[in-house]
Amino acid sequence: MTAEAEDDRTSSNNAKGADQTDQTEETDRGNETETETEADEYDEDSIIDHTTFDQLLEMDDEEDHEFSRSLVWNYFEQAEKTFEDMNESMKRLDFPDLSRLGHFLKGSSAALGLTKVKESCEQLQHYGNRKDATGANIITNDEAERLIRALLTQMRSEYDEAESYLKDFYDGQEP
Repeated sequence: MTAEAEDDRTSSNNAKGADQTDQTEETDRGNETETETEADEYDEDSIIDHTTFDQLLEMDDEEDHEFSRSLVWNYFEQAEKTFEDMNESMKRLDFPDLSRLGHFLKGSSAALGLTKVKESCEQLQHYGNRKDATGANIITNDEAERLIRALLTQMRSEYDEAESYLKDFYDGQEP
């Protein structure tokens, strides 16, 4: 990791630490009130593989992360289209197409280090091929349909979480 990428990550983490200090979690036993910290909002390590994402940040020429930000925003557009295609394929119960779309989104999610989305896409690949989550055992069409329906909801939630995290990282600035 370059010193510049490490500095960017350290600054980001230091800023988060300051936010956590300013917004400590409060629990009032009588009223059961809580103030969420930014760290509570994201389970950062389960959302993103920092080794992969930091390698992407190292490719940025400038501190404004123009290159990596453009890749991330292109991913958002690609993922939205892929989710639309998945919904259409699900309506037709087109299992091979769902497997193909899972494979496609898995690759771009892995390139950004989006761990949860990548893992769910891999499961979708298997279910679309009418295999269990490991890809080792055959499942019925009915079972594949049931598993895929639940997985698409989960994947969308994981994607939304990753999108929110990345937009926060880039301060919402589009390329």
